[in-house]
Amino acid sequence: MTTFQAGVVILGAGASSRMGRPKLLLPWQDTTVIGHLISQWRRLGAAQIAVVLRPNDSALAQELDRLGFSKTDRIPNPQPERGMFRSIICAAEWPGWQREVSHIAIVLGDQPHLRPETLGALLEFAAKNPGAICQPEFCGREKHPVILPRDVLVALKNSRVESLKEFLETSGFPRARCALADAGLESDLDTPEDFERLKEW
Repeated sequence: MTTFQAGVVILGAGASSRMGRPKLLLPWQDTTVIGHLISQWRRLGAAQIAVVLRPNDSALAQELDRLGFSKTDRIPNPQPERGMFRSIICAAEWPGWQREVSHIAIVLGDQPHLRPETLGALLEFAAKNPGAICQPEFCGREKHPVILPRDVLVALKNSRVESLKEFLETSGFPRARCALADAGLESDLDTPEDFERLKEW
């Protein structure tokens, strides 16, 4: 039986066009958004954390350097203009995942406000449903982050679909929803107004 070991990929190759400045570099608590996300998932016991970023994103690279984040756990996305799903494909194709990682959590860069209790409950749910794609659910709607068994990640990189949603709906893999009461699942950090509201969450 495979031991549940969650790896985490943080999607950081977006342009942050609606925010007007790089959202992962925004101040959050006593660090930055990316610093908070990395620290949060480390505390939750992630077996490995990787970050997808644009190859020419020197500002994010410098912040990762400042945080002491390993260069070997950075995944370049040479086609960030193709959107979020291209970053997920890059993570699926990446050869750097440690052998013991059994599942991958796909983490958006715009949800630093999610409570650790919420994420911990999702991890526990995924560990109890190791053969299924697991997603949080709020008010009957599927949310992020999504946790994929590693064999699903292999299938994803070979698929011809155009989005994660399409893949989840058509892949044929078992899916399980984890009902959670965190209203933060409804919100994303997309605009300056979101930032001012969510940092007080």
